[in-house]
Amino acid sequence: MQLNKIPATIVTGFLGSGKTTLLSNVLKGASGKRIAVIVNEFGELDIDANLLRSCPLDCEDATVASGAQQPFGANDNTSASDAEGGIYELANGCICCTVEEEFLPVMQQLVARRHDIDHILIETSGLALPKPLVQAFNWPDIKQYCTVDAVITLIDGPAVAAGRFANDTDQVEAQRLADDSLDHDPSLRELLDDQLSAADLVVVSKNDLLSDEQRRQVESIVQARVPSAVKTIYISNGEAALDVVMGMEAAAEERIDSVHTHHDHHHDHGEHHDHAHDHFDSFVISLGEVDQDKIQSILKSLITQHTIYRAKGFAAIAGKPLRQVLQAVGQRLDAHFDRPWNNDESRKTQMVFIGKDLNKQVLADALQLAEVQLEPS
Repeated sequence: MQLNKIPATIVTGFLGSGKTTLLSNVLKGASGKRIAVIVNEFGELDIDANLLRSCPLDCEDATVASGAQQPFGANDNTSASDAEGGIYELANGCICCTVEEEFLPVMQQLVARRHDIDHILIETSGLALPKPLVQAFNWPDIKQYCTVDAVITLIDGPAVAAGRFANDTDQVEAQRLADDSLDHDPSLRELLDDQLSAADLVVVSKNDLLSDEQRRQVESIVQARVPSAVKTIYISNGEAALDVVMGMEAAAEERIDSVHTHHDHHHDHGEHHDHAHDHFDSFVISLGEVDQDKIQSILKSLITQHTIYRAKGFAAIAGKPLRQVLQAVGQRLDAHFDRPWNNDESRKTQMVFIGKDLNKQVLADALQLAEVQLEPS
C-alpha cells in the first residue's frame, strides 16, 4: 500500500448477515483511531446508521453529515467544512448503482478531511455488487489519497448452509423493490458469487448456530467461489479481532478489473428500470414510552399475523435509563439495550416496518396498547 493513503474497508453481504453488528463492534474496539463511516441503507428511518452513530468515533465535534430523510449526494449543499462528523449516509439507493451520483461526492469530502481520518469503513446495501465500488477507488480524485484495505464479504452461516443464502429472502426482495436506482436484478446465488469474487476476507456469521456438518457445507460453498489465498473466518455476535479485519493492505483496486462477475455489463447507468413500488409498504410508527413486555409481545404477534419483511427500531422503556434496540429477524424478535438516552434527546419509541399489504393504522393501533401513560408532573 502506498504510504499516506487512507485505507478503506468495504463490508458487503445480504440483509441480516450482520454487517452493522460487525461494524459497530469494530468501532467500539478501534480506540484512538479516527474512523469515517459510510452506510448505505434504504427506508424512511435508518436504524442501522443510528446504531453506528451511537458508537464512539473518536472524532471531535462528531455529528452526522446527513440523514436518510436528506440523502448526502451530488446535489447536497453540505460542504466539506460543514461535515464534521464520522457518519455519512447514502440512502438514495444501492451504493454500487449510485457511485457517481452519491459515492464520489462523499469520498471527495473525506479526501478534503484526509488529515483528520485514519480509516474509512463502508457498509454496502444487501444487494450491492462490490466491484463497481472498488473500481471507483481508481478514479484520480480518490486513487491519489485512498486505497481499499480489504473487501470483506459477510455471509449468514445457517442461511448459506440451508441453500437460502440470505436469512430472509423476502427481506431481500423487499429491498430490491424499494430501490429505484438498482440497475441489476441478480438471483441470490449470482449475487453471492459476485460478492465473494471480490472478497479479500470472507466472514461467516452466526457460527454459534452452525453444526459441524453445516460448517463443512458452508466451507465447501465458499471454497468453490474464492481463491485459496482468501481466508475465511467464523464469528458469533459480530465479534471479530480488529487486527484480522483491518490492516490487510490488500489494495483491492489494483486487481479489481481482473475480477469477472455475473453483472459486469449492468453498470452503464443508461437503462431505466420501473420497480413495482406498489408491491411493498414502508413506514415508521412513533410512540412514547412503552412497557417492555407488552411491546415485545405485540411485535411478536404482529410479525406472525402480517407479512412483515423487516421491523427494526428503538424503544423507550418506562423506568429504564437505557435505549432498547428491537429487531425482527424472520419470526424471531431480538432485543437489547445499546446506550443511555442522551439528555438532549426525546425519549420516544420508533419502529420502521417494511412488508407487503401492511396497514399502518392497524399496526399503530396495536402498538399503542404498549404505551405507558405518564403521570402529569
